[in-house]
Amino acid sequence: MNKELSQIADVLLETGAMLMGAGANTGRIRVTINRIAHSLGYQVELLITHRAVMLSVIDDDGEFYTSKLKRTPPHGVNFKILSGISRMSWKVQDEDWSLEQINVELDRLRALPHYPRIVILLLVALAGASFCRLFGGGPIEMGVAFVATCFGLFVRQEAIKHQYNAYICVMMAAFSASIISGTAVVTGIGQLPETAFATSVLFLVPGVPLINSFTDLIDGNISIGIVRGTNGMIIAFCIALGLLFAKIILNF
Repeated sequence: MNKELSQIADVLLETGAMLMGAGANTGRIRVTINRIAHSLGYQVELLITHRAVMLSVIDDDGEFYTSKLKRTPPHGVNFKILSGISRMSWKVQDEDWSLEQINVELDRLRALPHYPRIVILLLVALAGASFCRLFGGGPIEMGVAFVATCFGLFVRQEAIKHQYNAYICVMMAAFSASIISGTAVVTGIGQLPETAFATSVLFLVPGVPLINSFTDLIDGNISIGIVRGTNGMIIAFCIALGLLFAKIILNF
């Protein structure tokens, strides 16, 4: 019984850590883990923080239990993981999946390939150009925003690869993108070069952390909601610092 409880705790912790690392809010993590645990015939008590997930698994009679903790990976956004685990949890409930089936599915989800780097760079850059158009920029300004966004994201990817502090990565990316778009402002490229400057850093806006912060606060998860909100505010501050340094260097 203790060995089985330990195995179930490991599976539930891995599920929670994958959800947290993929950008799920606290309510979604709690509901998903509870759904899987109840489907397997166990009760679970959860403590979710920004950096770790801790749980206690209890059998239906309350005679045996085990408690474990797992640190969560660096937070990002991966909708493949979120949707995959959600579908898996419903299959566990509706089709009575075993632990082995759950482990196989988790391994499959972990092995899912990311999009090629060049595709990410081009599509994010295209999004930056589209934002520029929405703010009134013309073809020239859109081209500047495209190049600046692409270069800023490339710098961020390289900084992350070299394991720099996450906030420093954001500041370096904002600085790199705004230096390129700011050069267009200084040299007068296009009719509204300021639109390219303003939109070239929008790919760094921490939308998911701020949304998760709001939903966590609404759901009553006050502490983690405050932490996520603070994290989003620090990211926004780093974006502002990158823009500021670029403006000081270019003197405009």
